[in-house]
Amino acid sequence: MKKFEDYFLAFNRWALILILAAMSVIIFTNVVLRYTTSQSIEWAEEVARHLMIWLTFIGCGPVLRYGGHIAIDNLQDSLHTRGAQLLRLLIALLITGFCLFSIWFGMQYMDRTQYQSTPATQISFAWIYMALPLGMAMTLIHWLLIVRSYIARREFASDAHFDATASASL
Repeated sequence: MKKFEDYFLAFNRWALILILAAMSVIIFTNVVLRYTTSQSIEWAEEVARHLMIWLTFIGCGPVLRYGGHIAIDNLQDSLHTRGAQLLRLLIALLITGFCLFSIWFGMQYMDRTQYQSTPATQISFAWIYMALPLGMAMTLIHWLLIVRSYIARREFASDAHFDATASASL
């Protein structure tokens, strides 16, 4: 299972790196062209927007995995150990339910938009909206890999590249 987790995390990170790099190159190239030649790439803004959508949903899982999302801890901090664990169990069930609902809803939304095309690139909107079910499925996998330690001890995964507690103390 650890090997799967390592490969899955590496795949997710590289997907994020490539999406961000592509978005940066497209925007930078378009800005340079606009100011040097008074011309711009017609599809640059649209593709960058769609890549941002993908970046958001694909990046949701690693942020959840490392505890980077905003959380209000006052209630569970005020409870005894068992009460806090029960509250975290409720939170875990809600997050799991939200991911499952988002996957289902995203698939429905893809089906509804499959015959609509984007204005500049003329690709199906279903390819853009695929980011929701795929990103939420990946988020669910990240969540299921860490949920036991979250419920028991409110621990998130740790990594030298991303430490939410270290960045919060800056």
